[in-house]
Amino acid sequence: MDNHSLNNPTDDDPQDSFASTIASEIDEHEINRRLRAQYAEIAELAGGLAHEIRNPLSTLSLNLDLLAEDFENPETPRDRRVLQKIERLRRESQRLQDILENFLRFARVQELETKPTDLNVVVDDMRDFREPQAATKGIVFRTQYTLNLPLVPLDTELFKQALLNLILNAEQAMPDGGELMMRTRREGRWNILDVTDTGIGMSDEVRSRVFEAFFSTRANGSGLGLATTRKIVEAHGGSLHVQSVPGKGSQFTVRLPNLDPDPEQS
Repeated sequence: MDNHSLNNPTDDDPQDSFASTIASEIDEHEINRRLRAQYAEIAELAGGLAHEIRNPLSTLSLNLDLLAEDFENPETPRDRRVLQKIERLRRESQRLQDILENFLRFARVQELETKPTDLNVVVDDMRDFREPQAATKGIVFRTQYTLNLPLVPLDTELFKQALLNLILNAEQAMPDGGELMMRTRREGRWNILDVTDTGIGMSDEVRSRVFEAFFSTRANGSGLGLATTRKIVEAHGGSLHVQSVPGKGSQFTVRLPNLDPDPEQS
């Protein structure tokens, strides 16, 4: 045996590989710990800032409401112009409050209160909740459930908010009506939810930025809905991806770890 084969083995040492894997997992755990600490600090700062903004904003909104009452029955052109300006200010004030609440929802880091949950039941609840209103816009809901899915650990109310954001995004992508399909399936240790619309789709540029905070293609959009959704999904140990074809529609895919003790079963 020559020195070259001794000093440069062709096969990886299993112990080195195992040690590398352990080190990688420790590094990932430390990174996640630091990220959670940073998020907690951001949430604390955001809460204080929101409190300072919310109080004067509430005062502003209250006084605008009182002014609107004073001009409730305008008798002159001047009164009508004043009322129009007041209503515009009320809309903008409400928009600021919505942005503030969306930002807090995005920034706030909370401990998940998970319990084993049937993903199909959650999806069906959201369909029942949103379908009547979507129908008034010419949008047809369709569902396709894989039966006997293993349970997933979910903070149900928080995940419902994430799913609602995906549904609202799909509805906004179909201003002239269309179909919204929600389909569950399984891949090993993952339960998967596809939310697909037949809307206007997205360009590659928009698709690459769609999960960025404060990015929106809508004039009055806060740009926090999909960013919040991804954050909620990732907090559950899952992932969120999107595929889109301009003019044909988009598909958002949620992957969530399930509780099946035998992940090789499908």
